[in-house]
Amino acid sequence: MPVLVITGTGTEVGKTVVTAAVAAAAVAAGRSVAVLKAAQTGVRPDEPGDAQEVARLAGEVTVAEVARFPEPLAPGTAARRAGRAPVRPAEVAEAADKLATEHDLVLVEGAGGLLVRFDAAGGTLADVAGLLGAPVLLVASAGLGTLNTTELTARELRTRGLELPGVVIGSWPGAPDLASRCNLADLPDVAGAPLLGAVPAGAASLPPGEFRSSAPRWLAPRLEGTWDADAFRAREAP
Repeated sequence: MPVLVITGTGTEVGKTVVTAAVAAAAVAAGRSVAVLKAAQTGVRPDEPGDAQEVARLAGEVTVAEVARFPEPLAPGTAARRAGRAPVRPAEVAEAADKLATEHDLVLVEGAGGLLVRFDAAGGTLADVAGLLGAPVLLVASAGLGTLNTTELTARELRTRGLELPGVVIGSWPGAPDLASRCNLADLPDVAGAPLLGAVPAGAASLPPGEFRSSAPRWLAPRLEGTWDADAFRAREAP
């Protein structure tokens, strides 16, 4: 798995912190890691973006962006409003391929959900994954409403013939409600793929050293971690 694409069921579901956790666990396992942000929006030229946040939390990783745009909008819209050329899926795939020649693992983080448009032609992160032949890790929220968006995204991935290795909950609450606890059983059912981790809410606020040492405990062995889905369900489910 030299390239892993990371998407979410929508915005603010924890893609960046999950990307950081996957990167930290891989680095702890002795792998060289690069993180590529396909399109960074909503930041100034001199402001750290998501890739830099991953490096702050995960440590020794290479970071890169294909493009960034100042307004916090879908990449295609942000590029148009900025009067700049949009990101093309082929550009992202080319950048990921180059990084893969120099690293054991390349994590490609999208913007928003799987089908957020990069350009007027309708290019998306799904197209990037297709060009790379890469699996797509899905980050989902914990609570009410997540089942629908998770199933829709999983169906789209299957329709395109893309591999979905599993789902990671991007922010597991300290006091989960009934819906969140029930979703531990329901999420893998609707996704047709296993739960591969749950990152605790507020993890990005941890000191970086603590984040790095804790990250493997939030992720399943497939992601270089020690997290056990059955044990987690037994503790948290109703």
